[in-house]
Amino acid sequence: MRKIMGLTLTLLLSVVLVLSGCSSKKDPKEALQGAATNALKMDSYVLKNEIKIKDLSVNMAQSNEQVGSVVNMLKDAEINVSQIYQKDPMQTEATLEVKLKGDVATTITIPFVTTKEKMYVKIPKVPFFPIPDSVVGKFLVLDYKELAAQSGNEVKLDTIDLNKSQKLVSEIANAVFAEYDSAKYFKDVDSKDAALPNGFSAKQVVQFNVTNDNVKDAVTIFVNKALPKILDIISKDEYREMLQVTKEDIDQAKKEIQSGSQAELSKALDEMKNHLKINQFTVNTAIDKNDFPAYQNVNANVEINDPDTKDNVKIAVEAKSTFTNINEKQKFVIGIPTNTITMDELQQEFGAAGLE
Repeated sequence: MRKIMGLTLTLLLSVVLVLSGCSSKKDPKEALQGAATNALKMDSYVLKNEIKIKDLSVNMAQSNEQVGSVVNMLKDAEINVSQIYQKDPMQTEATLEVKLKGDVATTITIPFVTTKEKMYVKIPKVPFFPIPDSVVGKFLVLDYKELAAQSGNEVKLDTIDLNKSQKLVSEIANAVFAEYDSAKYFKDVDSKDAALPNGFSAKQVVQFNVTNDNVKDAVTIFVNKALPKILDIISKDEYREMLQVTKEDIDQAKKEIQSGSQAELSKALDEMKNHLKINQFTVNTAIDKNDFPAYQNVNANVEINDPDTKDNVKIAVEAKSTFTNINEKQKFVIGIPTNTITMDELQQEFGAAGLE
Protein backbone atom coordinates (compact mmCIF):
# COMPACT_ATOMS: atom_id res chain seq x y z
CA MET A 1 0.00 0.00 0.00
CA ARG A 2 2.83 2.40 0.88
CA LYS A 3 4.44 1.82 -2.52
CA ILE A 4 1.14 2.44 -4.32
CA MET A 5 0.45 5.63 -2.35
CA GLY A 6 3.97 6.88 -3.03
CA LEU A 7 3.57 6.34 -6.75
CA THR A 8 0.14 7.98 -6.67
CA LEU A 9 1.53 11.07 -4.94
CA THR A 10 4.32 11.32 -7.51
CA LEU A 11 1.85 11.05 -10.35
CA LEU A 12 -0.46 13.65 -8.84
CA LEU A 13 2.43 16.08 -8.54
CA SER A 14 3.10 15.43 -12.20
CA VAL A 15 -0.54 16.19 -12.96
CA VAL A 16 -0.16 19.61 -11.32
CA LEU A 17 2.70 20.36 -13.73
CA VAL A 18 0.54 19.77 -16.83
CA LEU A 19 -2.59 21.71 -15.88
CA SER A 20 -2.45 23.81 -18.99
CA GLY A 21 -2.83 23.91 -22.77
CA CYS A 22 -6.49 23.89 -23.80
CA SER A 23 -7.91 25.63 -26.84
CA SER A 24 -10.62 28.28 -27.00
CA LYS A 25 -11.98 29.66 -23.74
CA LYS A 26 -14.16 27.02 -22.11
CA ASP A 27 -15.67 26.07 -18.80
CA PRO A 28 -12.65 26.14 -16.40
CA LYS A 29 -12.88 22.46 -15.52
CA GLU A 30 -13.28 21.46 -19.16
CA ALA A 31 -10.27 23.61 -20.02
CA LEU A 32 -8.04 21.79 -17.54
CA GLN A 33 -9.30 18.38 -18.65
CA GLY A 34 -8.37 19.26 -22.20
CA ALA A 35 -5.03 20.57 -21.01
CA ALA A 36 -3.69 17.20 -19.91
CA THR A 37 -4.23 15.83 -23.42
CA ASN A 38 -2.94 18.90 -25.21
CA ALA A 39 0.30 18.81 -23.21
CA LEU A 40 1.18 15.58 -25.02
CA LYS A 41 1.72 17.63 -28.19
CA MET A 42 4.76 19.35 -26.70
CA ASP A 43 7.66 17.61 -28.43
CA SER A 44 10.26 20.22 -27.43
CA TYR A 45 10.45 23.34 -25.31
CA VAL A 46 12.47 25.59 -23.05
CA LEU A 47 11.18 25.58 -19.48
CA LYS A 48 12.03 27.91 -16.63
CA ASN A 49 10.97 26.91 -13.12
CA GLU A 50 11.27 29.26 -10.15
CA ILE A 51 10.50 28.19 -6.58
CA LYS A 52 10.77 30.61 -3.69
CA ILE A 53 10.23 29.88 0.00
CA LYS A 54 8.62 33.15 0.96
CA ASP A 55 8.12 32.33 4.62
CA LEU A 56 9.13 29.47 6.90
CA SER A 57 8.90 29.23 10.67
CA VAL A 58 8.98 26.29 13.05
CA ASN A 59 8.02 26.79 16.69
CA MET A 60 8.75 23.67 18.70
CA ALA A 61 7.64 22.95 22.24
CA GLN A 62 11.15 21.63 22.84
CA SER A 63 13.94 23.65 21.25
CA ASN A 64 16.00 21.83 18.60
CA GLU A 65 19.17 23.53 17.41
CA GLN A 66 19.49 21.31 14.34
CA VAL A 67 15.97 22.09 13.16
CA GLY A 68 16.57 25.76 13.78
CA SER A 69 19.68 25.70 11.59
CA VAL A 70 17.82 24.01 8.74
CA VAL A 71 14.95 26.51 8.95
CA ASN A 72 17.40 29.41 8.94
CA MET A 73 19.10 27.99 5.86
CA LEU A 74 15.88 27.35 3.92
CA LYS A 75 14.07 30.55 4.81
CA ASP A 76 13.95 32.81 1.73
CA ALA A 77 15.69 30.07 -0.29
CA GLU A 78 15.24 30.07 -4.06
CA ILE A 79 15.37 27.09 -6.42
CA ASN A 80 15.62 27.79 -10.13
CA VAL A 81 15.67 25.21 -12.91
CA SER A 82 16.24 26.13 -16.56
CA GLN A 83 15.59 23.26 -18.94
CA ILE A 84 15.81 22.48 -22.65
CA TYR A 85 13.89 19.40 -23.78
CA GLN A 86 13.38 17.47 -26.99
CA LYS A 87 11.35 14.32 -27.38
CA ASP A 88 13.06 12.62 -30.31
CA PRO A 89 15.82 11.72 -29.85
CA MET A 90 15.12 12.16 -26.16
CA GLN A 91 17.49 14.66 -24.58
CA THR A 92 17.14 17.06 -21.68
CA GLU A 93 19.65 19.67 -20.63
CA ALA A 94 19.04 21.53 -17.40
CA THR A 95 20.71 23.64 -14.74
CA LEU A 96 19.61 23.48 -11.13
CA GLU A 97 20.42 26.57 -9.07
CA VAL A 98 19.88 26.59 -5.31
CA LYS A 99 20.26 29.90 -3.48
CA LEU A 100 20.50 29.50 0.28
CA LYS A 101 20.26 32.41 2.68
CA GLY A 102 20.97 32.78 6.39
CA ASP A 103 24.26 32.03 8.12
CA VAL A 104 25.42 29.67 5.36
CA ALA A 105 24.39 31.87 2.44
CA THR A 106 25.62 30.32 -0.79
CA THR A 107 24.58 29.46 -4.33
CA ILE A 108 24.92 25.91 -5.65
CA THR A 109 24.69 25.35 -9.41
CA ILE A 110 24.38 21.85 -10.86
CA PRO A 111 24.06 21.32 -14.63
CA PHE A 112 22.85 17.93 -15.81
CA VAL A 113 22.00 16.15 -19.04
CA THR A 114 19.75 13.15 -19.60
CA THR A 115 19.23 10.89 -22.59
CA LYS A 116 17.19 7.71 -22.90
CA GLU A 117 20.10 5.60 -21.65
CA LYS A 118 22.29 7.85 -19.49
CA MET A 119 22.34 10.74 -17.07
CA TYR A 120 25.25 13.17 -16.65
CA VAL A 121 25.52 15.30 -13.50
CA LYS A 122 28.18 18.00 -13.14
CA ILE A 123 29.91 17.74 -9.79
CA PRO A 124 29.73 21.12 -8.01
CA LYS A 125 31.97 22.66 -5.39
CA VAL A 126 29.90 22.86 -2.23
CA PRO A 127 31.29 25.05 0.58
CA PHE A 128 29.99 22.94 3.47
CA PHE A 129 30.58 19.50 1.90
CA PRO A 130 34.10 18.18 1.17
CA ILE A 131 34.53 17.19 -2.48
CA PRO A 132 37.98 16.45 -4.00
CA ASP A 133 39.14 19.25 -6.32
CA SER A 134 40.15 16.56 -8.82
CA VAL A 135 36.50 15.74 -9.59
CA VAL A 136 34.89 19.18 -9.32
CA GLY A 137 33.62 20.27 -12.74
CA LYS A 138 33.49 16.75 -14.19
CA PHE A 139 30.23 15.07 -15.15
CA LEU A 140 29.31 11.95 -13.20
CA VAL A 141 27.87 9.57 -15.79
CA LEU A 142 25.15 7.15 -14.74
CA ASP A 143 24.31 4.39 -17.21
CA TYR A 144 20.80 3.06 -16.58
CA LYS A 145 21.62 -0.42 -17.90
CA GLU A 146 24.73 -0.71 -15.72
CA LEU A 147 22.83 0.47 -12.65
CA ALA A 148 20.09 -2.08 -13.30
CA ALA A 149 22.65 -4.87 -13.75
CA GLN A 150 24.43 -3.94 -10.52
CA SER A 151 21.18 -4.04 -8.60
CA GLY A 152 20.27 -7.40 -10.12
CA ASN A 153 17.14 -6.06 -11.76
CA GLU A 154 16.01 -6.74 -15.30
CA VAL A 155 16.79 -3.85 -17.63
CA LYS A 156 13.56 -2.12 -18.67
CA LEU A 157 14.06 1.15 -20.46
CA ASP A 158 10.25 1.39 -20.37
CA THR A 159 10.64 2.77 -16.86
CA ILE A 160 12.02 6.00 -18.34
CA ASP A 161 9.69 6.12 -21.35
CA LEU A 162 8.63 9.78 -21.33
CA ASN A 163 5.96 9.24 -24.00
CA LYS A 164 4.26 6.59 -21.90
CA SER A 165 4.68 8.69 -18.76
CA GLN A 166 2.95 11.63 -20.42
CA LYS A 167 0.10 9.40 -21.53
CA LEU A 168 -0.30 8.06 -17.99
CA VAL A 169 -0.38 11.55 -16.50
CA SER A 170 -3.00 12.56 -19.06
CA GLU A 171 -5.28 9.65 -18.15
CA ILE A 172 -4.92 10.30 -14.43
CA ALA A 173 -5.52 14.04 -14.82
CA ASN A 174 -8.77 13.46 -16.68
CA ALA A 175 -9.90 10.88 -14.13
CA VAL A 176 -9.21 13.25 -11.22
CA PHE A 177 -10.74 16.34 -12.82
CA ALA A 178 -13.92 14.45 -13.67
CA GLU A 179 -14.72 13.97 -9.98
CA TYR A 180 -14.54 17.61 -8.89
CA ASP A 181 -17.29 20.19 -9.23
CA SER A 182 -16.36 22.95 -11.65
CA ALA A 183 -18.06 25.78 -9.77
CA LYS A 184 -16.56 24.79 -6.42
CA TYR A 185 -12.91 24.20 -7.32
CA PHE A 186 -12.24 25.96 -10.64
CA LYS A 187 -12.73 29.46 -11.95
CA ASP A 188 -11.54 31.81 -14.68
CA VAL A 189 -9.12 34.56 -13.68
CA ASP A 190 -8.69 37.83 -15.53
CA SER A 191 -5.23 38.02 -17.13
CA LYS A 192 -4.45 41.29 -15.38
CA ASP A 193 -5.00 39.60 -12.01
CA ALA A 194 -2.92 36.51 -12.77
CA ALA A 195 0.59 38.00 -12.39
CA LEU A 196 1.59 36.85 -15.87
CA PRO A 197 5.13 37.43 -17.18
CA ASN A 198 5.76 40.68 -19.02
CA GLY A 199 4.66 40.45 -22.64
CA PHE A 200 2.69 37.24 -22.13
CA SER A 201 -0.77 37.16 -23.73
CA ALA A 202 -3.14 34.50 -22.40
CA LYS A 203 -6.20 33.14 -24.16
CA GLN A 204 -7.53 31.84 -20.83
CA VAL A 205 -6.32 31.67 -17.24
CA VAL A 206 -7.87 29.02 -15.00
CA GLN A 207 -7.48 28.77 -11.24
CA PHE A 208 -7.74 25.63 -9.13
CA ASN A 209 -8.41 26.62 -5.53
CA VAL A 210 -8.46 24.71 -2.23
CA THR A 211 -9.55 26.46 0.96
CA ASN A 212 -10.37 25.54 4.54
CA ASP A 213 -13.99 25.38 3.46
CA ASN A 214 -13.55 22.73 0.78
CA VAL A 215 -10.42 20.80 1.82
CA LYS A 216 -12.41 18.09 3.65
CA ASP A 217 -14.65 17.50 0.63
CA ALA A 218 -11.64 17.59 -1.71
CA VAL A 219 -9.80 14.86 0.20
CA THR A 220 -12.97 12.78 0.60
CA ILE A 221 -13.66 12.92 -3.14
CA PHE A 222 -10.09 11.99 -3.92
CA VAL A 223 -10.01 8.97 -1.58
CA ASN A 224 -13.48 7.62 -2.39
CA LYS A 225 -13.80 8.43 -6.08
CA ALA A 226 -10.58 9.50 -7.77
CA LEU A 227 -8.10 7.11 -6.14
CA PRO A 228 -9.94 3.92 -7.18
CA LYS A 229 -9.99 5.19 -10.78
CA ILE A 230 -6.27 5.99 -10.58
CA LEU A 231 -5.56 2.44 -9.40
CA ASP A 232 -7.60 1.05 -12.32
CA ILE A 233 -5.48 3.10 -14.72
CA ILE A 234 -2.21 1.99 -13.11
CA SER A 235 -3.35 -1.64 -13.30
CA LYS A 236 -3.08 -1.60 -17.11
CA ASP A 237 -0.20 -3.82 -18.22
CA GLU A 238 1.72 -1.03 -19.96
CA TYR A 239 1.72 1.17 -16.85
CA ARG A 240 2.32 -1.60 -14.30
CA GLU A 241 5.51 -2.59 -16.10
CA MET A 242 6.67 0.99 -16.36
CA LEU A 243 6.02 1.68 -12.66
CA GLN A 244 7.28 -1.77 -11.64
CA VAL A 245 4.28 -2.65 -9.49
CA THR A 246 2.40 -5.94 -9.42
CA LYS A 247 -1.29 -6.74 -9.68
CA GLU A 248 -1.05 -7.95 -6.09
CA ASP A 249 0.16 -4.51 -4.98
CA ILE A 250 -2.77 -2.83 -6.70
CA ASP A 251 -5.35 -5.35 -5.48
CA GLN A 252 -4.12 -4.91 -1.90
CA ALA A 253 -4.42 -1.13 -2.20
CA LYS A 254 -7.98 -1.46 -3.50
CA LYS A 255 -8.93 -3.76 -0.62
CA GLU A 256 -7.59 -1.31 1.94
CA ILE A 257 -9.57 1.54 0.37
CA GLN A 258 -12.77 -0.52 0.20
CA SER A 259 -12.43 -1.76 3.78
CA GLY A 260 -11.85 1.71 5.16
CA SER A 261 -14.63 3.07 7.34
CA GLN A 262 -16.32 6.24 6.14
CA ALA A 263 -16.82 7.21 9.78
CA GLU A 264 -13.09 6.82 10.45
CA LEU A 265 -12.23 8.87 7.36
CA SER A 266 -14.63 11.63 8.37
CA LYS A 267 -13.19 11.70 11.89
CA ALA A 268 -9.63 11.89 10.59
CA LEU A 269 -10.56 14.76 8.26
CA ASP A 270 -12.29 16.64 11.06
CA GLU A 271 -9.15 16.30 13.16
CA MET A 272 -7.04 17.46 10.22
CA LYS A 273 -9.10 20.64 9.95
CA ASN A 274 -8.36 21.36 13.61
CA HIS A 275 -4.60 21.52 13.07
CA LEU A 276 -4.28 22.45 9.38
CA LYS A 277 -5.03 25.96 8.20
CA ILE A 278 -4.91 26.77 4.49
CA ASN A 279 -4.37 30.49 4.12
CA GLN A 280 -3.92 30.03 0.37
CA PHE A 281 -3.56 27.21 -2.13
CA THR A 282 -4.09 28.30 -5.71
CA VAL A 283 -2.81 27.08 -9.05
CA ASN A 284 -3.21 29.59 -11.90
CA THR A 285 -2.71 28.06 -15.34
CA ALA A 286 -2.42 30.22 -18.45
CA ILE A 287 -3.02 29.03 -22.02
CA ASP A 288 -1.40 30.95 -24.86
CA LYS A 289 -2.82 31.76 -28.30
CA ASN A 290 -1.43 28.51 -29.73
CA ASP A 291 -3.24 26.37 -27.15
CA PHE A 292 -0.02 25.19 -25.52
CA PRO A 293 1.01 25.07 -21.88
CA ALA A 294 2.54 28.47 -21.28
CA TYR A 295 2.65 29.66 -17.72
CA GLN A 296 1.71 28.40 -14.29
CA ASN A 297 1.81 30.01 -10.87
CA VAL A 298 1.35 28.02 -7.66
CA ASN A 299 0.89 29.80 -4.33
CA ALA A 300 0.70 27.80 -1.10
CA ASN A 301 0.49 29.26 2.38
CA VAL A 302 -0.35 26.80 5.15
CA GLU A 303 -0.06 26.44 8.91
CA ILE A 304 0.20 23.10 10.74
CA ASN A 305 -0.34 22.87 14.47
CA ASP A 306 0.39 19.46 15.97
CA PRO A 307 -2.03 18.94 18.91
CA ASP A 308 0.19 16.25 20.45
CA THR A 309 3.64 17.84 20.32
CA LYS A 310 2.41 21.46 20.29
CA ASP A 311 4.81 22.12 17.41
CA ASN A 312 3.72 24.81 14.94
CA VAL A 313 4.89 25.10 11.34
CA LYS A 314 4.15 27.90 8.90
CA ILE A 315 5.28 27.81 5.29
CA ALA A 316 4.57 29.94 2.25
CA VAL A 317 5.87 28.87 -1.16
CA GLU A 318 5.48 30.29 -4.65
CA ALA A 319 6.36 28.33 -7.79
CA LYS A 320 6.35 29.61 -11.35
CA SER A 321 6.77 27.71 -14.63
CA THR A 322 7.21 29.36 -18.01
CA PHE A 323 7.35 27.47 -21.34
CA THR A 324 8.87 29.03 -24.47
CA ASN A 325 10.14 27.79 -27.85
CA ILE A 326 7.48 25.09 -27.85
CA ASN A 327 7.92 22.56 -30.69
CA GLU A 328 10.83 24.53 -32.14
CA LYS A 329 14.25 23.10 -32.95
CA GLN A 330 16.24 23.30 -29.75
CA LYS A 331 19.85 24.40 -29.40
CA PHE A 332 21.63 22.58 -26.59
CA VAL A 333 24.38 24.48 -24.83
CA ILE A 334 26.13 21.64 -22.96
CA GLY A 335 25.55 18.84 -25.45
CA ILE A 336 26.61 15.31 -24.49
CA PRO A 337 29.44 15.74 -21.94
CA THR A 338 32.85 14.22 -22.66
CA ASN A 339 34.63 15.29 -19.46
CA THR A 340 33.06 12.44 -17.50
CA ILE A 341 33.80 10.27 -14.49
CA THR A 342 32.17 6.99 -13.48
CA MET A 343 30.83 6.17 -10.03
CA ASP A 344 33.72 3.77 -9.40
CA GLU A 345 36.24 6.43 -10.37
CA LEU A 346 34.47 8.96 -8.16
CA GLN A 347 34.65 6.62 -5.18
CA GLN A 348 38.36 6.07 -5.83
CA GLU A 349 38.97 9.82 -5.84
CA PHE A 350 37.12 10.21 -2.55
CA GLY A 351 39.17 7.36 -1.08
CA ALA A 352 42.45 8.89 -2.26
CA ALA A 353 41.46 12.17 -0.59
CA GLY A 354 40.57 10.39 2.65
CA LEU A 355 36.90 11.25 2.33
CA GLU A 356 35.34 7.80 2.23
